[in-house]
Amino acid sequence: MAIPTIVLIALTAGLSLVLIVQSIWGARWQHTSYLSFLWAFLLAFTVVELGYFRPGNWILGILSFLALREFFSMIDFRLQDRLALLGAYISIPFMFHFVTIGWYGMFIVSIPVYGFLVIPLLISLNGKETDGTIFSIGVIFFGMFLFVYCMGHISYLMSVNVWMAVLLILNVALCDVIIAWVQKGILTGWRQCVMQYVSALPGTLALNTLLTPWTTIPKHHSLVLGALIPLLVQMGHRTGTYVEADLGLQRDALLPGRGQILDNLKSLLFAAPVVFHYIWYFLT
Repeated sequence: MAIPTIVLIALTAGLSLVLIVQSIWGARWQHTSYLSFLWAFLLAFTVVELGYFRPGNWILGILSFLALREFFSMIDFRLQDRLALLGAYISIPFMFHFVTIGWYGMFIVSIPVYGFLVIPLLISLNGKETDGTIFSIGVIFFGMFLFVYCMGHISYLMSVNVWMAVLLILNVALCDVIIAWVQKGILTGWRQCVMQYVSALPGTLALNTLLTPWTTIPKHHSLVLGALIPLLVQMGHRTGTYVEADLGLQRDALLPGRGQILDNLKSLLFAAPVVFHYIWYFLT
């Protein structure tokens, strides 16, 4: 068994052990839900690394469905929006099927073109009430973009080279740890943003350089991604925080089904598609 495979299995097994111990002891750690999502990603990557792409791909598809369902459950939709919500859920198997068969052209336009055209039509076909239509369309679009389209980018990156997807997720996780640490300090505003970026930069640069033999990304591109990802994570984190505030969510009191998924995945909002397209443009 190759060393990269052993390392990935060890990471997944180690995190599994941590979650099992936490469950047995009944301890309530602040970041347990985040570790659960990190475990789901690592599980998918491990399955793919072992040579089973389709099951690994659909693990991310299931995660996408759970995330979209939780997000929609926090929104007060109208009765006539049900058909559009069903359309949003149906987009998930289509998206991940396009990844499975490697149909890049349809994958890249399925949500921002066809999905964004179909959803308003489904809303208009299922009722006569017009008040709230723009709100419903916008919310469904945002949910599809973050929890289906962005997740699809991680899946497609995984199909190119699973260690490229591992690099993305580990970089984002490292940046999230730094953000949580810096936010406990006294800095605020732009000074806090600068501190978060500067603090994360050595770790992401070192991690990307260390993984270069397995990701097959040239070192100069690895360094560019190492400098870019902390910025993208902050952009996604800030955007997601604003969305949470609008939904009336308290970050210190997030519950399953009430904002945990949005809080855990918001850092991927910018990082997943931008990193994918950087790699796709320069390296494939």
